Amino acid sequence: MTVWKNLKPRAVGVLAGITLMAAMPAVQAAEYEWKMATGWGGGPLMEIGAKDFAENLKQASGGRFDIQVFPGGSLGGSLKVSETVEQGIAEMGHTWMGYDWGKDKTAVLFGGYAGGMSAERMLHWLYRAGGTELQREFRREQAGVISMPLFIRTSEVFLHSNKPVRSLEDLQGLKIRTAGAWISMSRALGASPVTMPGAEVYTALDRGTIDATEWGTLWENKSPGFHKITKYVIIPGVHQPSAPFELVINEDAWDSLSKEDQQLVERVARQTTLESWMTIGQEDAKAIEFFKEQGNEIIELSDEVQQAAKNQGLEWATNVAEDNDWFARVFKHQRQFEKQWRNAEDWRTVNADPNFDEFPVKE
Repeated sequence: MTVWKNLKPRAVGVLAGITLMAAMPAVQAAEYEWKMATGWGGGPLMEIGAKDFAENLKQASGGRFDIQVFPGGSLGGSLKVSETVEQGIAEMGHTWMGYDWGKDKTAVLFGGYAGGMSAERMLHWLYRAGGTELQREFRREQAGVISMPLFIRTSEVFLHSNKPVRSLEDLQGLKIRTAGAWISMSRALGASPVTMPGAEVYTALDRGTIDATEWGTLWENKSPGFHKITKYVIIPGVHQPSAPFELVINEDAWDSLSKEDQQLVERVARQTTLESWMTIGQEDAKAIEFFKEQGNEIIELSDEVQQAAKNQGLEWATNVAEDNDWFARVFKHQRQFEKQWRNAEDWRTVNADPNFDEFPVKE
């Protein structure tokens, strides 16, 4: 845990946080002593997600909000945080909405899936194109909780694997640990997916019960130690191009807040989400070298696999939309947004890599 604390950003002065902290009131006695249920035992999701949010909110409110963050399983099932909050066991929780896909598959569209958008596009859709408002409406109606984004990943590692995976042929029969909608999608591509609690994954890999696992981003995956028992790191995470996580709040607790305090919670959640994106991006850039130094081979999936996964995700979503009105509404909204951003790399990105041979970096 000390390692994560050393890495986490503590200067709450990034982007919107500058204005927020400048207007911070003097420290007061806690007015809201709330519990936060989470699905995490540690790592970035806990440290720069749940705990940073709690600390940022305490500071921004001058101490009026005092959120006690509980590790996964302490206040209910790690995969059932939204239920824990809806039942009032905790006033708020931090989770991934995709865990609730069995209740309503619309949750997958907000949590990210194989047919979904990159993290940058997802952030723009959420915060500037109406996605957050749709998320709030959907979760209040379908799950009885108040919902907003909190923490977002860049593209995950596709697999930490004991077998090399480059092509669709390599996927055939591969025993992979995964979760959510990718279970059915990966099966359609020929893999043999299973799901299991996070605490069991390392042992299953070590014993050969599974061939490979997906988990988080490059940086996040240093902590579980998969590099010690697998040889290959397969990128990019075609199953999860981005992964927005979720802050859920009990309806009664939310309604007890003034409008100003509700807006404060929203601003701090957005600030913490943007900070998590930037932190993960930078730490991922450093982590790729870590895995190489540990003797792992980095393998990039073929274009064939990347396109097949995207197509499989979109086919799955198109089929689900036929019988689910909420899913159809959100899916259409996202597709219209993506159409606006089609070929955005042409005008947002210069297609020229640094030439370190001709222009070396001076030591």
